[in-house]
Amino acid sequence: SPNDIPVCTVDPGGQNGPLQDQRGSPDRLELGRKVTLLRGVSIIVGTIIGAGIFISPKGVVRHSGSIGVSLLVWIACGVLSLFGALCYAELGTCIKKSGGHYTYILAAFGPQMAFIRLWVELVALRPAAMAVISLAFGQYILEPLFMPCAIPPLAVKLATTIGITAVMYLNAMSVTWSARVQIFLTFSKLLAIAIIVVPGLYLIMTGETSNFENAFDTSRMQLSGMPLAFYSGMYAYAGWFYLNFVTEEIENPERTLPLAISISMAVVTSCYMLTNVAYFSVMSVDELLASDAVAVTFADRVYGGFSVAVPVFVALSCFGSMNGSLFALARYCNLSSLPAPLSSPTHLFPHHHPPLSSPPTLFIHLLQIFVGDIYGLLNFMSFMRWLFIAVVVLGLLYLRYTHPDLPRPFKVPLFIPVIFCLTCFFMVFLSLFSDPVNTGIGFAISLTGLPVYYIFIQYRLSGFLVPVPNYSL
Repeated sequence: SPNDIPVCTVDPGGQNGPLQDQRGSPDRLELGRKVTLLRGVSIIVGTIIGAGIFISPKGVVRHSGSIGVSLLVWIACGVLSLFGALCYAELGTCIKKSGGHYTYILAAFGPQMAFIRLWVELVALRPAAMAVISLAFGQYILEPLFMPCAIPPLAVKLATTIGITAVMYLNAMSVTWSARVQIFLTFSKLLAIAIIVVPGLYLIMTGETSNFENAFDTSRMQLSGMPLAFYSGMYAYAGWFYLNFVTEEIENPERTLPLAISISMAVVTSCYMLTNVAYFSVMSVDELLASDAVAVTFADRVYGGFSVAVPVFVALSCFGSMNGSLFALARYCNLSSLPAPLSSPTHLFPHHHPPLSSPPTLFIHLLQIFVGDIYGLLNFMSFMRWLFIAVVVLGLLYLRYTHPDLPRPFKVPLFIPVIFCLTCFFMVFLSLFSDPVNTGIGFAISLTGLPVYYIFIQYRLSGFLVPVPNYSL
């Protein structure tokens, strides 16, 4: 219920550094520790494996230029994601508060930087991520109707709009039904991956390896395109940080959090490598790049007349990702410190228990669907996502310097956050030259958070400030 959300304040001056423990506060909302190791692994794996593995392979191959280099990019993305996840594990075990990125930036760099991260998340990152998933849903759901012809782009966008509207209606009407549908869609997601991996591996074992000859031909590779290849790969791995959003609910977080992250990343990296090898067992680089729906092309080669089932299961997987993303976004908005018109309209409908996304946020979803394409949106979103994730890990190094006595039950070797930060910042910087339009727009949107913060938060305009979650060390 909205009445259960404590109205907290934030120190606008940021003079106190990491905020002090407030466990004794009567307004603090305590949550039960019910997330075990198995549940933690399920949360991470279930969140990561979604639409990305059906969207990203084409982007990785396009910018890496060959099968061998693309597979190395997938491995490197898995290792980099593991490094980032281990850094988040250290932060999650020394700052035992839910909230993820927002909480850690607030503790390290104060409310201004934390608010900018929150602003970017709600007005750009989440809508762009939803648009990417939704466009993939529209592409795959229409494939059985148009095969073997190309699908008109407008038809994809209209189907996408219908799909996202259905998800919004489902989440607005019933949390219970939303959760039940999500369980069914999770099984669809795993089945879609299984029907790709199993026959692909069978073909490899029976000698279908012609596409792997000259796998490391680098004649098409350009250094300027590698950040975009990493963006596509890292998009598929996105989700390793979601367990940190429920740190307060993890049973024995000092042990469970790093162990769940390590197991999950090993499982996901293995699944992604097997899936990509399966794709290349029946498709060359040129054939994969010519496909608008990689999984459909694979199924058409392997299953023939039964291939119509594959795009249906992939579409259901994308629909599940849309459902989960909107479910989380509505709750993120509900506890945000954004100006009221952009936050969740729960305060306008106090008796409506499922949190709702605000109309402006939904309008941004639809706007990005109609003006963007999947890979342009992916670059736009990835620039901002990895910029702020690098800032979070930089905050880990900063807290080690400014608060060396802070209890750290799990502490990663220093080279891990250093390598992660340098790689992310280098990737973000180089992408300004690889795709200046999309990354430039993302950078400009990030800067707009500063005037919004000082107008609506620092000077506290009456009627435009909603509750600010005051997470503390």
